[in-house]
Amino acid sequence: MNTDSEGFTDLLQQAEQLTADMDSGTDLPHVERNLQQILEAGQRLLSRTTPASQDSTDVQASILLGSKGFVLPKISERLEGLRAATTFEPLEPVRETDIEGFLRNERENALLAVIEQTRKNTFEEVDKRHWECMENEWEREKQKILNSLLGSSQEPFELQQDPEMLISTTQLSQGRSSLDHMEMAYARQVLVYNESVIENEIRPSLVDMFVEVANHFGDQNVIDLWQLVQCMTEIPPGQIFGSQPSAIRSNLQIQSHFVAKALQYLQQNYIRYLETTVSSNLRQAQLGGIPGTFSLVLSYLKVKPPITTRSSEDGELEQQPVWTLLFYCLRCGDLKAAMHVIERAGNQLGEFPTFFKEYVNSPDHKLGPGNDSKIKLHYRRVVKNCSDPYKRAVFCVVGRCDWTEDHAEILDKIDDYLWMKLSHVQDQVSGDSSQDHLTLTRLQRILYEEYGEAHFNGYQQPFLYFQVLFLTCQFEAAIEFLSRIERLRYHAVHIALVLYEMRLLVTPSSCQAQLLSQDSSDSSGLRKLNIARLIMMYTRKFEATDAREALQYFYFLRNLKTPNGEDLFMSCVSELVLETKEFDMLLGRLEKDGSRKPGAIDRFNQDTQKIIEMVAKDTESKGLFEDAVRLYDLAKNHEKALCLINKLLSQVVATAPSPQSTRNRLSTLAVNMAERYTTLGHEATQMTTKTFFLLLDLITFFDYCHAGEVAKALEVMQGIKILPFATEEVDHRVTNFKHYSDEIRRCLPDILLATMNILLSQYNSIRNTSSQSPLRRRGAENGGKDTHLNYLRSQARALIMFAGMLPYRLPGDTNARLVQIDVLMS
Repeated sequence: MNTDSEGFTDLLQQAEQLTADMDSGTDLPHVERNLQQILEAGQRLLSRTTPASQDSTDVQASILLGSKGFVLPKISERLEGLRAATTFEPLEPVRETDIEGFLRNERENALLAVIEQTRKNTFEEVDKRHWECMENEWEREKQKILNSLLGSSQEPFELQQDPEMLISTTQLSQGRSSLDHMEMAYARQVLVYNESVIENEIRPSLVDMFVEVANHFGDQNVIDLWQLVQCMTEIPPGQIFGSQPSAIRSNLQIQSHFVAKALQYLQQNYIRYLETTVSSNLRQAQLGGIPGTFSLVLSYLKVKPPITTRSSEDGELEQQPVWTLLFYCLRCGDLKAAMHVIERAGNQLGEFPTFFKEYVNSPDHKLGPGNDSKIKLHYRRVVKNCSDPYKRAVFCVVGRCDWTEDHAEILDKIDDYLWMKLSHVQDQVSGDSSQDHLTLTRLQRILYEEYGEAHFNGYQQPFLYFQVLFLTCQFEAAIEFLSRIERLRYHAVHIALVLYEMRLLVTPSSCQAQLLSQDSSDSSGLRKLNIARLIMMYTRKFEATDAREALQYFYFLRNLKTPNGEDLFMSCVSELVLETKEFDMLLGRLEKDGSRKPGAIDRFNQDTQKIIEMVAKDTESKGLFEDAVRLYDLAKNHEKALCLINKLLSQVVATAPSPQSTRNRLSTLAVNMAERYTTLGHEATQMTTKTFFLLLDLITFFDYCHAGEVAKALEVMQGIKILPFATEEVDHRVTNFKHYSDEIRRCLPDILLATMNILLSQYNSIRNTSSQSPLRRRGAENGGKDTHLNYLRSQARALIMFAGMLPYRLPGDTNARLVQIDVLMS
């Protein structure tokens, strides 16, 4: 007993513990039920889930389907006979030795296999086309994004740049997209240049035209910029005729010419600097009345004395060191003045006069092999260790000795540094990789790759860094750098146009390349500038407001091709039209007499019809079908225009008309086209034209239907003879229906329902009319009324027969509604 009581005590404690656990953490009230109450609740739940009897279900289904004209037993039998199969599976081979059955089975298996393979191929083709479309769309969007970027992809774009640049960028983001006064002046010159090329086939000097713009606005930095470009591009036309830009730029003779022009520019600038300094200090300079570089140098040295040395080697002249005078005469580029100094110095210069005479008389200022070795040897043994920096500099210029020496004592400006390095540049000897020679390629690599923008403080002194690159024939890198600065980008674009028109700009083979690129496989090492991307990046800011000006810039791209082989000018025009929607202004418009009023593209003497067709194709590919219809019509591609508008009309032909709706716009466009084609003729096929005019008749039919004019609507439908209104016409109409296009077939359900509703409305109107005639005539009138009702019923019956005999699957609800209307007319 003690054991049992202990067991019950434990059980009681466990139950109380369980109750306590249930009470904790819940706010729900307790529900206390005994066993009887739980049993009753379970019975009630069971009764709710008990399925309804089959008889009651059948009765309810019969009532529901019977109201729609369906018989439930027949439907059940047909459903039981259907085989549910989600895929096409081959039939099982027959077991009997029946040849006819075996062949029939094999034939069915072959048909199912073909259907399955076709379905598989269709899905694969759709998936492939889908991804191709997605890739093409993304490629176009990617090009837009890349064209809008300010920097090249070689270096990350830094935001700690010129404050003015950041201000300009902010203004642009706020919506400034029209041309300012400087950009408009450039654009006018571009227009004049293009008109001269188009009308007269004469290429005026584009650089001179842009120099005129720079001089007009009076910004000295811009003037200097264009004077530099003008100086560097002064090349005799015969030297660049018939060659590719890369071949021209790699030509040693052309490179030597560029170096000579760069030296000439630096020397002329230095003369102007000396003249400015002297004229600002006339009392101290004591210029006197003797003209010439020698007098100018003497006066300058009185204002700014040369660097003092412990002793003036080889004597003095006019109280100035001889080597100092020689250096400044060479720096000014006046060899006659330098020779004058040598002649007056006499024999105190040793063998140098012999070297210098050969240097002056040589067309390319090169010493012969004998004197070249002598001067270099003399420099290494004697001159390099002398205390006179001017003497070392003169020997380095004349003998091209020790190009690694910077001469920092006397060359404290970048112009002087460039002049010294360019004076050392000489052609690369084939097979010679010696570091003793400074080639143009090596100098370019030092300035662009080793020093770069940071060394020259490019963003704070953009004109200076541009000058460094441009003077060393790095035209593409100079333009790309300038284009990254918003306030200077338009200068970069127009400099690029000058070089491109002179065929001095090296461009990549693909218009999708980076703005600045370099082909590692190219032995010349030339960088390439994507002129197409640069122009599109520039025009994007104003093409929405100044589309005509954008066209002028796109005209420079007429000789380039897209990756698909299309004309890049046409492609840009197409994109411009789609962006601005200025169809009439850019492409022209059709007048009432069928003639086309010229648009902006007609000024370029291009294949206008081809351009319009290209724009139309791009418009169609983007889903702008209404615009595509107008463009195909404008391009006189009547077949394509009618095919597109047929598809559009078939989608809205049955909808109710309303102001500014798609249906009203399309119907107005279609009517205008129909009037013009009827009067002036067209080139569309007979099938497409027949469909077009039939759709116009259907629009008229539905207009009458929506307006409640059922008699006129029925008259139109009977006139187009697409539906039978007598049983003897059914077979003929069914046969003719096979020849209609898909656009007409798509409208058939709406046509049938609208016509049946017209017949029903007439039927109800006649049946509900009450005669007001005397009784003696009522019998005759009732007979006429019944005849008319029977006539309407026969027309409805003919339509039902026509719908049933068509080899065309109508929507299920269409058949049901037709039968229901027929029942209502019974």
